[in-house]
Amino acid sequence: MIGVFDSGFGGLTILKNLQKALPQYDYLYLGDNARAPYGSRSFETIFRYTLQAVRELFSRGCPLVILACNTASAKALRSIQQDVLPYEFPDKRVLGIVRPTAEEIGKFSKTGHIGIFGTAGTVSSGSYLIEIKHFYPELHVTQHACPMWVPLVEYGERESEGAKFFVKKDIDALLAEDPEIDTLLLACTHYPLLEGAIRAALPGNVKLVFQGDIVAEKTVDYLRRHPEMENRLTKNGKSRFLTTDTAKFFEKGASLFGMTGFSAESITF
Repeated sequence: MIGVFDSGFGGLTILKNLQKALPQYDYLYLGDNARAPYGSRSFETIFRYTLQAVRELFSRGCPLVILACNTASAKALRSIQQDVLPYEFPDKRVLGIVRPTAEEIGKFSKTGHIGIFGTAGTVSSGSYLIEIKHFYPELHVTQHACPMWVPLVEYGERESEGAKFFVKKDIDALLAEDPEIDTLLLACTHYPLLEGAIRAALPGNVKLVFQGDIVAEKTVDYLRRHPEMENRLTKNGKSRFLTTDTAKFFEKGASLFGMTGFSAESITF
């Protein structure tokens, strides 16, 4: 199976894109809902939590794990890849969603100015700034943390007046900092669910970029380039779901992300 990990529900938006692009593969999704959100936690804590989840997915038959969480990708991926995999799991791989997004984001902008919305953890890590500079050194990048957006989604308030207020407030603040921005990246997997409020507040000349399509396309390319991994993956078109909270809680929350008609399994590390 392809393992897909997120601190909670947001990674379901990445999973849906993967299922659309690669429907033949089997997926095992793990949401660490009992300890979410990760956005405001320390590097050390996020690394520890993420590594526990990766080990769990490895133990359940996933040779490839995708961190479908910007915060985990920004704060834990590099350490896992460099300090853990070579010594404990040399035959397994962990991929993130920051680098593949950074590889493509510069292609969307004509002014050379982009904005990034993310959690406090993603923004403070500076990971997007580092990765984007590697691929597009001339690109002007402005980041902005949106701490209210994830709660608005998870509490079912994405179409409320409160959502419209906070979304407009954050967009106005970002564009006030750099009026030349013509591309806006949603660097949190929850944020696509606020698309309606975002588009209503966003000027028509600013392009909205979602990670899901990019990550799915990059995963297709990765498997094409790594047949030794692709050959190890099962292909029954099935998906399973794990959560560190109760199954009922996860199933209810997942419905907000358009995932219904499944049974989750509650686990502990």
